[in-house]
Amino acid sequence: MAAGVLLIVSFALMVAGALVFTNAVEWLGVRLDLGHSAVGGVLAAIATAMPESLIPVVAIIQGRQGGEIAIGAIIGAPFLLATLAMAVPSAAALVYRARRRSARLQPDRQATARDLLAVAWSLPLAMVAGLLEAPALRLVGAAVLLAGYAVVTGRTIIQARRESGGPEPATLYFDTTKNDPPNTFQVVAQTLASLGLLIGAAQLFVSNIEHLAHGLGADELMLTLIIAPLATELPEKLNSVVWVRQGKDTLALGNITGAMAFQSMPLVAFGMAFTDWRLTSPALLAMLAALGGATFSLITVRRPGGWPAPFIGCWAGLYIGGVASIIAVA
Repeated sequence: MAAGVLLIVSFALMVAGALVFTNAVEWLGVRLDLGHSAVGGVLAAIATAMPESLIPVVAIIQGRQGGEIAIGAIIGAPFLLATLAMAVPSAAALVYRARRRSARLQPDRQATARDLLAVAWSLPLAMVAGLLEAPALRLVGAAVLLAGYAVVTGRTIIQARRESGGPEPATLYFDTTKNDPPNTFQVVAQTLASLGLLIGAAQLFVSNIEHLAHGLGADELMLTLIIAPLATELPEKLNSVVWVRQGKDTLALGNITGAMAFQSMPLVAFGMAFTDWRLTSPALLAMLAALGGATFSLITVRRPGGWPAPFIGCWAGLYIGGVASIIAVA
């Protein structure tokens, strides 16, 4: 009973954190002279990916280099992001279609496709390294992933700085004097405070999800591959819902695809370098589902016209099918 109440409280805190964070990170992008694609795909993506990314880091620091917790958490993030999380902005566009006057998303195609293409080649590389179990190959693959992420991020920032700027953000919540624009201290303070609220709420969510999962007898791999990403990644994608409601589709999609690229490249590289990177059948199934979701998204974003909202079922179906397959073989 107590766990259920705390789950509701943590979710409410994440909603509040998402609202404050989206407002702060837009102003941070203004202060850094970045466009929407860099704000969503780099700043927001990396910041909101932190709670899930900390799980394998903590597991490795505790001396569990070869354990299932680290590898499961690393693989679980892109699995959820490339499937179920991709349905979130599409669902939000349907909900807010009257306000937006369209149920079709219109993201920056070039920036979104860049992230998805990076994911589409990094996941097969990680799978090959996991199947061959060659330490030298793992280290080389990790270096390639880190270099690739640096290139993708650099191109995103360069492209974003050429943009016209987009709509001006709403008044900063921490700007009590309503300055125009707010000063740097106010922007940084709100960014850090909202990020802390997101991380704290996510950890509260995870701890109660863990309690329920252990009560049901779930093992470590199932916990980190499915439950932990569901708790830490999906609620934070409420940022995307806020941006879709405001008609800022590039920020909404960039928040998800940018996090996907971050957790499929630097985080996977971290796992390849500091764990034995032995991929069991459940882990491989999750990576295959993630690859399928990223590929489908890449095809979608390259279609003429907008991002069709009815495609929600395809990403949700990949996630449900992936979870069912993982449970079946675990």
